[in-house]
Amino acid sequence: MIGGIVLAAGAASRFGSAKQLAELDGVPLLEHAVRTMARAADVGRAVVVLGAEADEVIRRVDLHGLEPIVCSRWQEGQSASLACGLAALADCEAVVVTLGDQPRLALPAIARLVAARGRCPAVRATYGGLPGHPVLLERELFGPLRDVTGDHGARNLLQSVGTTEVPCDDLGGGEDVDTPDQLAALRS
Repeated sequence: MIGGIVLAAGAASRFGSAKQLAELDGVPLLEHAVRTMARAADVGRAVVVLGAEADEVIRRVDLHGLEPIVCSRWQEGQSASLACGLAALADCEAVVVTLGDQPRLALPAIARLVAARGRCPAVRATYGGLPGHPVLLERELFGPLRDVTGDHGARNLLQSVGTTEVPCDDLGGGEDVDTPDQLAALRS
């Protein structure tokens, strides 16, 4: 089974408030990413990893059937949140990882990554030639990824093991929301 992880644990310091709850198209920002993962036909069990404001996020966001996982180490960075998600899905043969602040992620991007499995232990979407999300991780990477730290540890590991890159430029949706100005641009 292929699992799914939506990473949404950060405090959104650049945003200035809980961006998971900021409204876009009438629903919280996080709900867009969660809904996409819930609709992914190739994904069996899926979780959303929370940290900052977890209780409020669970109360206010429709998780569309995804299981909330509260990462007690969320302040250590995205790698700690990823490790929590991987631990929850340890029985999966692979996982697809998306970001909770990537509201326009196109559903076909997940299908493309799953279809590209086989050559490398990781498959990554690219936009304009730059690496982005989603990322598919095979089980052989779960152990090493549990040991990385900070916000860039997983990126460094993926560079060392090699990844299959899958262009997703034609799908749009590669941008994430880090600031109120970026959210305003998506709204317009």
